[in-house]
Amino acid sequence: MKTILKSLLLLFLLAFALQSCEDQDDVAAPADLQVNDFIWKGLNQFYLWQPDVPNLADNRFSSQEALNSFLKGYAEPEDLFQDLLNKPISKFPKGQAIDRFSWIVDDYTVLEQELQGTSKNNGVDFRLSYKPGSTTDLVGFVRYIIPNSDASTKDIKRGDLFTGINGAQLTVSNYQSLLNADSYTLNMASYNGSAFTTNGKTIALVKTTLDENPIFINKVIISGSHKIGYLMYNGFYANYDAQLNAAFATLKSQGITDFVLDLRYNGGGSIQTASRLASMITGQFATKIFAKEKWNPKVNEYYESEDPESLNVRFPDKIDGAGINSLNLSKIYIITTGGTASASELVINGLAPYITVVQVGETTVGKNVGSVTLYDSPSFGKTNRNPNHKYAMQPLVLKIVNAVDFGEYTDGLIPTYQQLEVASNMGVLGDPSEPLLNLAISKITGSTAKKVPQDETQALKTFTDVKAMNGIRNQMFIEKAPEGLLRALK
Repeated sequence: MKTILKSLLLLFLLAFALQSCEDQDDVAAPADLQVNDFIWKGLNQFYLWQPDVPNLADNRFSSQEALNSFLKGYAEPEDLFQDLLNKPISKFPKGQAIDRFSWIVDDYTVLEQELQGTSKNNGVDFRLSYKPGSTTDLVGFVRYIIPNSDASTKDIKRGDLFTGINGAQLTVSNYQSLLNADSYTLNMASYNGSAFTTNGKTIALVKTTLDENPIFINKVIISGSHKIGYLMYNGFYANYDAQLNAAFATLKSQGITDFVLDLRYNGGGSIQTASRLASMITGQFATKIFAKEKWNPKVNEYYESEDPESLNVRFPDKIDGAGINSLNLSKIYIITTGGTASASELVINGLAPYITVVQVGETTVGKNVGSVTLYDSPSFGKTNRNPNHKYAMQPLVLKIVNAVDFGEYTDGLIPTYQQLEVASNMGVLGDPSEPLLNLAISKITGSTAKKVPQDETQALKTFTDVKAMNGIRNQMFIEKAPEGLLRALK
């Protein structure tokens, strides 16, 4: 019922908001401007910073002809999209960007697959960092290998380092073209404590269409009187929610006393899944507010007046009619790094008003804004999409805060106990001796954590990672939103 109501409200909102553009709508855009026309009208309606972009103002163009004249100035849709954003990172790369995450694709099929964990992938999940002392040369390190991938059959593992592709040194200017190829050969490297050097080893890799189950590790670790549940979760993909719920049933059946949630490489995904995960961790807060959405003034003011509940995301108690397996915890330990973003940060921030959240590791990305998939259709949804192209946009459309209205973490969420991942000591994921997990266990049990060198030259600071490169862009999104909106938060 709520979804139907929100659909009707949105359709009314669209009709109301587009009255100022009535003259544009009376005359359809010519065929060669259809994509550009879709971009402008979608951003004009939903873009979070629409009031701050003069060319997106409701009264900017008096007619469709005037809008067409403006749109003709852009031969490439991508150029128009970037010019209509509010200080995008593509134009302000040195810390001055406001919009770091909006993006556009020319094939929405690929986008839809990526948002559900399906991508063209060779199975190496990696992070890229600057070489010590360099502002151009990069080094990659393997974070984990995806099961059933091409890489899973090769001699490559977590902690392995590479500095080149097909014999060329990775740099900030060539990494995308080299790593986006369907097949390539990694030039592996060694680290002597101060420098990375090639070691002669090579790994040939081929990308295939790969489904990644985000539930990477689910186990119980016994430490003295503590039965510690440990879940490494690498993406908020709603099509795996039933499996996630089953994983929590396993932990619950084993009577765990403590819980460590590892989100160190989780760049985000479904906000619906984030709220479900929060209920699996807790359970005692069903129907209470988990998060709140804040849209641009046009959308937000309407919802606040007509249906304020639409702006609330609540702790659920069911998944498609099935009960949620809840641990009813009052304290949780969450592992984070510079690869932790969006929906992962939302879980941390959304739980904070209700239970004690102990964050271990590195400061997170700092994405408190959400995007939406917009299609070229009358309602901007999947229904009646323009058959002449497959462009879709993923613009930022809202900011998200927790139940006590806190959402100011654009510089990242700072860990309670900081510890960097370092090249000299990666450890084995899920092993109690792995440095970040070991630190979390020590805080649970009161034991002494392993000493790990925190030399800045060894720190694996993020330049980018494979999830961002593949287009996921640290997303959080909602699958079941009002028709025509299909809100997406990552």
